[in-house]
Amino acid sequence: MSTPTIVRGWVDAGLAEEFPHLALRQMVVPARPGRSPRAVKDRLRTMSDRFTGGRAVNLRQQPIPWAYRVFFRQIGIDPDDHRTPVEGLALERMVHGGFRSQGLPRDAVVIATVETGVALMAFDADRVAGTLGVRLSRDGERLGPEGGLLPARRMVVADDSEVVAVLFGDSAPEREVTSGTRRVLLAAVQVKGVPEVSVEEAMWTAAETLEGADAGVS
Repeated sequence: MSTPTIVRGWVDAGLAEEFPHLALRQMVVPARPGRSPRAVKDRLRTMSDRFTGGRAVNLRQQPIPWAYRVFFRQIGIDPDDHRTPVEGLALERMVHGGFRSQGLPRDAVVIATVETGVALMAFDADRVAGTLGVRLSRDGERLGPEGGLLPARRMVVADDSEVVAVLFGDSAPEREVTSGTRRVLLAAVQVKGVPEVSVEEAMWTAAETLEGADAGVS
């Protein structure tokens, strides 16, 4: 089996000029979605124990969560209303008393995001055409063939043919991971203030969690 590699996605020229630090990284990992094995569930429990209320309260002051908050405001999103990915997970942990297992690849994304603060997404690699990138939505464009109509000039993640997700929002149902998925496409959004090393750590953490899940489920 070949070793997965991190590939740099594209950013529309206009957005790249306005946000020179905006980047999208992606990696394809062979994986079979399903229930998480005991090792992954144990890791979520340990992570829940470490993620105390005090840490959650102070999360937004840390450099990487703060960087996403700044970017959210730059693109017109109120981070106190629409939370950054890691802050959203922190809220879920507080509400539910822990990080609940939701199967793979979701658990792998949660682990990587909480441990690094980096925003990650997961798609069915075989349902994505070409390389992912970031651009603005166009008039009349939808979130996937059957999805809702998108507002014009909304920042989205797209492949070579159409929109696959709203940036920091919903994914097109046709591109999501299903029980039939055999290759997971991990994508990480990098903004100003998020170090390259943290992006790589997040992607490898998620990839290794997925690859290590072959030990079985409980």
